[in-house]
Amino acid sequence: MSDEIVNRVAQSKLITFDLEEYYPVGKRFSLDLKNWLFEGLVLREKEFRAFVDTHDFSIYKDAYVALQCSTDAIIPGWANMLVASKLQPFAKKVVVGNLEQLETAIYQTIIEDLELTPFVNKLVIIKGCGAKPIPANAYTWLTERLQTVAKSIMYGEACSAVPIFKRK
Repeated sequence: MSDEIVNRVAQSKLITFDLEEYYPVGKRFSLDLKNWLFEGLVLREKEFRAFVDTHDFSIYKDAYVALQCSTDAIIPGWANMLVASKLQPFAKKVVVGNLEQLETAIYQTIIEDLELTPFVNKLVIIKGCGAKPIPANAYTWLTERLQTVAKSIMYGEACSAVPIFKRK
């Protein structure tokens, strides 16, 4: 009888997919437009444009930016477009929304661009818990994409995976 410990997970044909490995490097910023509004509530075009023209957008270089307004102000579409146009030369991505919506948009792009060839007819386990803010939608989108090619999809860790999909 052998006392050798065998790592059956390492020897299995399971491919572990960890969304954290795809987490893009770059600072995340929430740019609150309320600071550029009259009394935080009213957008006056001339003053708003002055704030935009004098703001140093270079601080957002290689960052991801969420444009939002934390007050109940009505922000016209052109205002977000104007700010986004100033961010374009610097920021990696700009969305209208909060930081969670920003992460969701980032991951949507990552998953849409994912090369699926390595997962064709494979047993895939999508790793769960982690330290980075992976949006819940990312797991759903990843499952949808992988389901078109994978033999099976599980969620969690190899020792306690939950079956999600199995090709018949």
